[in-house]
Amino acid sequence: MGRTEFGRLLREARQRSLLTLESLAEASGVSVRAISDMERGQSLPRQATLSELMDALELDEDERRRFLEASVLRAEGPAGRVPRQLPPDLAVFRGRTRALETVRELTSRIADRGGHVVVSAIGGMAGVGKTAFAVHWAHHVADRFPDGQLYVNLRGFEDAAHPLDPAEALGGFLRALGVSDDDIPRGTEKRGALFRERTASRRLIVVLDNARDEEQVRPLLPASTGCLTIITSRSRLADLATREGAQLVGLDVWTREEALAALSARIGEDRCRTDPKAAARLVELCGHLPLAVAIVAAQLSAMPQLPLRVAVRDLRGAAPLLDALSAGARRSDVRTVFSWSYRALPPETALLFRHLALHPGPSVSAAAAASLAGIGVPEARRHLRRLASANLLSRDAEGRYVLHDLVRVYGVELVEAEQDDGLGARTRLLDYLRHNAQAANRFLGITVADEDVPLADGAVSVPLGTREEALAWFRQEEATVSSALRSMDDPRLLRFRMTLTRDWVSYYSLMGRWSEEIAAKRIGLDAAVRLDDPAAVIQNASHLARALAETGQAADADRHVELMLGQLHRLGPVERAVTERTVGWVRGRQKRHDEALHHARNALEIFRALGDDRAAAREMNAVGWYLALLGRYEETIELCEEAIPLLRRDENLRIEAAAWDTMGYARHRLGDLGGAIADYQESLRVYGEAFDDYNRAEVLEHLASAQQEQGSRDDARASWLRAAELLSTIGSPHAARMRANAEALDASGASSEQA
Repeated sequence: MGRTEFGRLLREARQRSLLTLESLAEASGVSVRAISDMERGQSLPRQATLSELMDALELDEDERRRFLEASVLRAEGPAGRVPRQLPPDLAVFRGRTRALETVRELTSRIADRGGHVVVSAIGGMAGVGKTAFAVHWAHHVADRFPDGQLYVNLRGFEDAAHPLDPAEALGGFLRALGVSDDDIPRGTEKRGALFRERTASRRLIVVLDNARDEEQVRPLLPASTGCLTIITSRSRLADLATREGAQLVGLDVWTREEALAALSARIGEDRCRTDPKAAARLVELCGHLPLAVAIVAAQLSAMPQLPLRVAVRDLRGAAPLLDALSAGARRSDVRTVFSWSYRALPPETALLFRHLALHPGPSVSAAAAASLAGIGVPEARRHLRRLASANLLSRDAEGRYVLHDLVRVYGVELVEAEQDDGLGARTRLLDYLRHNAQAANRFLGITVADEDVPLADGAVSVPLGTREEALAWFRQEEATVSSALRSMDDPRLLRFRMTLTRDWVSYYSLMGRWSEEIAAKRIGLDAAVRLDDPAAVIQNASHLARALAETGQAADADRHVELMLGQLHRLGPVERAVTERTVGWVRGRQKRHDEALHHARNALEIFRALGDDRAAAREMNAVGWYLALLGRYEETIELCEEAIPLLRRDENLRIEAAAWDTMGYARHRLGDLGGAIADYQESLRVYGEAFDDYNRAEVLEHLASAQQEQGSRDDARASWLRAAELLSTIGSPHAARMRANAEALDASGASSEQA
C-alpha cells in the first residue's frame, strides 16, 4: 500500500512538472530505472534519494509532507529494524584499483573464516576521498551483511565543532538497532557494552568516518566476528593495528591516470579526448586531489561549451592563492580551485555558501540553512541544489546537506574577509532552533514558556501538525543544537543559549536522554549565572537537579538544590513557590521524604496565599503523596478528597488522575482493597482521557497488586498484561517486568493447583 501510494504521488508530481523520466533523473541525480521502479510501486526511496527527488520537483511544504508520509511506511515491514545509514554511493566513483583489491580480500576473510576486520583508510590531507572510498566499499559488499549498515561522522577534524563524543555516537547506533531511548544507559562504557551485546550475533557494516584518534574509535567497535568495521581518519591509528588487529589501508591523492578517468566520468570522455593536454593540466592544477577534481568537473559540467584550455586559463588567473592551508603547493592549488568555483556562483548562492560556513553542526537542513541566510526555504533549496551540483556540498543518508570541513574553512575565510562576525546569522539560527522547539513541544503536551517571544526576522517557522512531525524535527536538529551550545560562546548570544536549553530540555527528558539533558542544562545554567538572572538560575538549576536526581547523582543534585535555595530571597512569590515545589520533587526522588514534604507544604502555603487554586490543588497531590510515603495515609486521603473537585473544575486531567492514584495507594496500604481498586480504576479512566499511556501503565501495576491481594488472579493477570501492552507501544523497557509479573502469577497458580 505504501509503495503504491508513493508511486502514484511521484508520477503525478513529475507529470505536473512536465518532466520526463530522463529529465527528472538528470535534475535529481537519481537513475531513470530507480525512478521507474518507484512509480510502478516496486520500491521506495531512501531518505537522501527522497530529498533529491522532492527538491528536483520543487514541491511545496504540503506536497513534501505527503511524500514523506507515503515513504515512511517502509519502516513498518519486518525489515524496519534493519539500519540503512550509509550515505549515497558516487555513481562516478573511479580509481583506487589497488586499494579496492586489498579491501575486497579483507572482506572475503569475513565470509571465509568469520574474521572481524577493522580497516583504517587514511590520507595525507583532507579531500583525498577517504569517505567516498569507504562508502563505495560498503555499498559494494552490503549484500554480504544482511543485518544492515551503521554510519557516523565522528567529526574528528572539523574546525567548527568538537569531535563527536563516543557516547553520543553509541546512542545513535543503539536507536538505529531498535533500542528504545528509555533503555539506553548513561555513559560511554555502559552504552558500549550494550552495543557489543546487540551486535554480537549480527552481520553488520559499521562505518566510522573522520575519526580523530584510537580512543574515540574503540568504544564503537562491534563484537561480532561477522561485522565489517571501516574507519577513516587523517591520523594513522597505528595503535588499532597493534592492539585490535586492524588492517591499515593508505590512500594518497589520485595518480594522473585516475584523476583523468574521474574527470572524464564527470564531464564526458569526448570532451577530454578533444583536448587531452588541457585535461591533464586541469587535474594537475587540482593536485590530483579528488575533492578538487570533483569541484572543477562540476563547474565544467555547468558550462558544456567552454573549451578546456579556457578553463585552464581561468583557473590559473583565479583569485590570489590563500595561505590558510599552505603546507605545500598542492594545497594552495586546491584553494585556488575553491575560489574559481566560488566566483562562478550567482551572488545569492554565494551568500548562502558563506552563511553555511557558520553552521556549527555536521550537517544542515534546508530550514536551518534558510534561517542562517534570512531567506525562504524554497529559495534556500534552490541555492543548496546549485551548491551540491558544484560539489561544494554533499548529501547524507537523511538528505541533509554536508559541507566538507576543508570547504568550510574556505567559507569562514570569505566571511572574515568581509569583516562579518556572523552575529546576525547565528542569532537567526539559534532563534529558529528555539522557536520551533517551543512549537514542537506543544505537540508533545509540554508548555515550556508562558511568554510568546516573536520569531527573529528571517528565521524559519517550520509547519508542524502532528506529534510525529514534532519528534522528527527534534531528531533532525539535535546534532545542530548540541554543536551550537558547545561552540557559540559569543557573550552576545548568552540569552539565546540559555533559552535554547530551556526549550530543548523537554525533548531530552521525554526521550529519557538524561546525559544529553544534563550536558545542555549545565550550559544553560552557566549562561544564567553569567547573566545574573535569578529566575533563569532557578529554572536551569531545577531542571538540572531533577535530571541528576533521576540518574542517582545525589551529591551533584544537592549542590544545585543549595544554589536554588540561595536565590529564594531574590524571587517573587510565584517563583518561590515553583522553586519549593521543585526542591520537594528532588528530595522525593532522593527518598528524603520529610524534606520533600516540608518544601511541598511551603509551596502549597504560598499558592494558597496568592489565591491560585489551580496551582494549590496540584500541590495538594504532591503533599498527599509525600504524606503517604511517610505512612500518614488518613491525611493523604483527606487532602486528595479536597483537591480532586478543584482539579476536575479546572480540567487538570493528569493531576486529577494522579490524585486518584495517590488516594488509591493510601487506601491500599490501609487494607481497604475495594476502595483502592475503585480509586485506581477512576485514575485509569481519567488518564485515558488525557491520553497518558505511561502513567496508565503505572496505575495498572498498582491495580494488579490490589487485585492479587483480593484474590482476583485473572483480573490481576489482565491488568499486568495490559500494562505491558501499553509500555511496549511506547517502547518502554519496563514492559518485560509487567509480563514477568503476569507469568509469575500463572506459575504460582499452577503450583497451587498441583498441591
